[in-house]
Amino acid sequence: MAHQFAEIMFTDDVKAAQEQFGSRAHNERFTELAGPNEELGENEAWFIGQRDSFYLATVNEDGWPYVQHRGGPRGFLKLVGPNRLAYADFRGNTQLVSVGNSSSNDRVSLILMDYPNRQRLKLLGHMRVEKASDVAPEDLETVKPANYRGLVERVNYIDVVAYDWNCPQHITPRFSKDELRALAEDTDV
Repeated sequence: MAHQFAEIMFTDDVKAAQEQFGSRAHNERFTELAGPNEELGENEAWFIGQRDSFYLATVNEDGWPYVQHRGGPRGFLKLVGPNRLAYADFRGNTQLVSVGNSSSNDRVSLILMDYPNRQRLKLLGHMRVEKASDVAPEDLETVKPANYRGLVERVNYIDVVAYDWNCPQHITPRFSKDELRALAEDTDV
């Protein structure tokens, strides 16, 4: 079985660039060794559940890409099926660029970062947006973060078709206040 992420992302233009800059053979070997990666496993589920933010990329009908940061309490991005993610969408700046983009092109890319541990998970999928009033109450409760006061306006579902882990080489460690607090508590001064 092929490495699904590479099958999707390594287009002819990408392969030509890899050839031009000397990385094509490496990428061919990597994808052969990595094996299939279209089904999320325990490691991916755990990693997703630990995140308090991610980056979401969409493309508008004119072909322009758009990247948006999504944040919330740890675990707000939920694994609700074997390869289905969902998150409650609260009122923000009301531009609704990602929501609008997904109505004509449902393809999305997500990047989930663990800066302290220098890990990055890339996901490819198809996004569907539902008004909260159209979502079954039990499904709405599943995606609504506990003790979060915002009103859920939409639920965004992402059916993951492939993923890939990146190397940590150029990830600069960064720490949230909670992570710094935990580090300080673990340190004997």
